[in-house]
Amino acid sequence: MPFHTPQEGLKDLLDKVHEGKIQLPDFQRSWKWDDERIVALLGTVTRHYPVGVFMALQTGGPGTRFKPRPLAGAPVADLEPEILLMDGQQRLTSLYQALRSDAPVETMDARKKKLRRWYYIDIAKAVDDDVDREEAILSVPEDRILREDFGRGVTYDLSTPDKEAAAGLFPLRLVLDQSATQKWMRIYVGLDGAHWDVWDKFNSKVIHNVAQYMIPVISLTKDTPKEAVCTVFEKVNTGGVPLTVFELMTASYAVDDFQLHEDWDRIWSELDGGTMLVGARAGLSNTDFLQTITLVSTHFRRRARAACKRKDILELPLEEYRTWSPRVLDAYHWTARFLRQQCVFDVADIPYMTQLVALAAIRTVLGKETDTEDAQEKISRWFWCGVFGEQYGGSPETRLPRDLEQVIGWVRDGDEPASVGEAIFREARLGTMRSRNSAAYKGLYALVMQQGAKDWTYNREAIDEDVFRNHQAGIYQIFSKGWCDRHGIPWEKAESIVNKTVLTRRTGQLMGKKSPRSYLQTLETDTGLPANWLDDIIATHLVDPAALRSEDFDLFYQNRAAELRALIEKAMGKAAIPAEQASESAADYETDPELVA
Repeated sequence: MPFHTPQEGLKDLLDKVHEGKIQLPDFQRSWKWDDERIVALLGTVTRHYPVGVFMALQTGGPGTRFKPRPLAGAPVADLEPEILLMDGQQRLTSLYQALRSDAPVETMDARKKKLRRWYYIDIAKAVDDDVDREEAILSVPEDRILREDFGRGVTYDLSTPDKEAAAGLFPLRLVLDQSATQKWMRIYVGLDGAHWDVWDKFNSKVIHNVAQYMIPVISLTKDTPKEAVCTVFEKVNTGGVPLTVFELMTASYAVDDFQLHEDWDRIWSELDGGTMLVGARAGLSNTDFLQTITLVSTHFRRRARAACKRKDILELPLEEYRTWSPRVLDAYHWTARFLRQQCVFDVADIPYMTQLVALAAIRTVLGKETDTEDAQEKISRWFWCGVFGEQYGGSPETRLPRDLEQVIGWVRDGDEPASVGEAIFREARLGTMRSRNSAAYKGLYALVMQQGAKDWTYNREAIDEDVFRNHQAGIYQIFSKGWCDRHGIPWEKAESIVNKTVLTRRTGQLMGKKSPRSYLQTLETDTGLPANWLDDIIATHLVDPAALRSEDFDLFYQNRAAELRALIEKAMGKAAIPAEQASESAADYETDPELVA
């Protein structure tokens, strides 16, 4: 990556900022330095101490097509900048506003209260080697009157040059303007002949330092690729907030007067109002949407060689975005319907959000080809293999393109995807699914609903989306924690998904901490159902009613684990590995957050 490291004079840099030759790429966040930091910076510069290196990017190349904007406080210039400032915004903006803009500095105090300040330097203190330079820098209100005693008295009135000179406070806004400095100096020395010697020292110790101040600038050439620009920016950015691909693409598309943020707001409103992704700001992201478009675009542009790495997204042409965005949006509506068919009714219960990127891309490419019974069966099998094979827990950038191409081929009578063939579910995994952090945990109770589980109170029909939402369905232990504690059941089994099922809130409250025998009697009374009818309903959860009534936990656990394993095998279209054939280790599920934690 070509670059050079010239030294630039501070005056030249600030002049270029004022003229618009130096601007910011639009993805840069706002200037936000407070008053105290500005004083410290001015103290550093007036002593000719280094303030660090700046980094800039020459414009005019393919990696520099970002919408520019002026530094805070600088005039809006009607010209293309020569360079974009990548690192040093806070420092250069502070110096520009304090030393060059001829307007009060827009800053804040330590409590984030907004301030408008001018900066002065006390001449007597500045030439005294025993005084710390920051003590010589004064931050003065916008009206140039420095008050004391909570505003009841005036320490300095600096509202005119004569009053500034009489106070011995030099306005730093003049320091780089030689003519203005000379004019101010004549007022100052005219007050007292002894001021000549003081001014000579001040000129040497302060004004000369600022006038001759040089700053090293790492200058990236205009041939630097966009991916490198973004990587470099994130490495040098000290703000601590990572720069998203979406922010970069917003700045890039803005060059062609396309407002990506506004387009995403429109898309989000439609998704938020028209699908199950209600309030899912923590779910489907704008970057996921861009990644889906990139998968589809590269699939067609590169002849079935899809890609969706950061580099590929950053190279997505605006015309390709415009072409595919409406179709991808339609595909996400289809994806929401697909999830409902799998009995995934809430964003929090989606096993892998990243798998939805592949689902939407598959639908976008295949269109109505996904609507046939054969296609639905294949896509569902691929989906559940990804969930129970726990394949989307790591970085998806390689898996997504492969799954897109191979599932498309499979639907069109090609070979079975590698992700289906490679998917493995070990029966022992059932004993370690204990919380909804696990994708397999979420997937399994969706399958329990999908195969026809009825609530034990609202029991006329299987649990569907209406029951799930309107009656606040959740996961409840079948043998309660209290019962398990009293009977010495190992916590691993008591907390496992084998001992949990999906029920409405009211049913869960009726069960409470009671023993199975006790809450079954309560349910019979509440529902008015005969015991054998209630047993049939309980069996829809793949629970052995006889083992539950006899409170035989071991028999219940053994039978239900076998039923759940069979349910998973049906969804994956392949046999699970029996517990006795292979021992489970954390390495088998290293991408699963529940186990890694």
